[in-house]
Amino acid sequence: MDYLVLNANERKDAGKGVAKKLRAGGRLPAVMYNAKGKATMLDVDEAEFTKVWKVTTPTTLINLEVGGKKSLALIKDTLYDIKSDKNLHVDFQVLDEKKPLRLSMKVQTAGSPVGVREGGFFETGVKEVKIQCLPKDLPPRIVADVSGLGIGDSFLVKDLPFEKGVKILSNGDEVVARVKNSK
Repeated sequence: MDYLVLNANERKDAGKGVAKKLRAGGRLPAVMYNAKGKATMLDVDEAEFTKVWKVTTPTTLINLEVGGKKSLALIKDTLYDIKSDKNLHVDFQVLDEKKPLRLSMKVQTAGSPVGVREGGFFETGVKEVKIQCLPKDLPPRIVADVSGLGIGDSFLVKDLPFEKGVKILSNGDEVVARVKNSK
């Protein structure tokens, strides 16, 4: 499988002054956490990271290359400055390709329910579901197509379309969306 590639350098120095110098030189301070929680300080090229960051979802896998060694990782968190429109810091979570992940993912709804056009009221339920899968099976997003919902119909967690290899840990009977009678 092809993943986005991001090059990083390991760094030893920490602190505000170091971070400012890195940013002034077009680099971003970063931290890479391994599967056991051990942190390694890094820096990445700001332009290269921004290019990758703009096309990723919270579940996009990245090949993080540090000193010639590639590690499969997720962007765990970013510190973004809205005034300068730039990232100031990034955290990466390195994954074990053979170990299942457990995580919560946001559920998006798509479509215009038939029941709303018939006068019903659209209501959303759970916003996130818990799933378990290997990194290679991680879905980019979870979308519930609610266009077929009529008045009185519900879209449940168990109705979400998942590929083989993804296990739902949330209660399957929880409501993702429904169309209620407006009366």
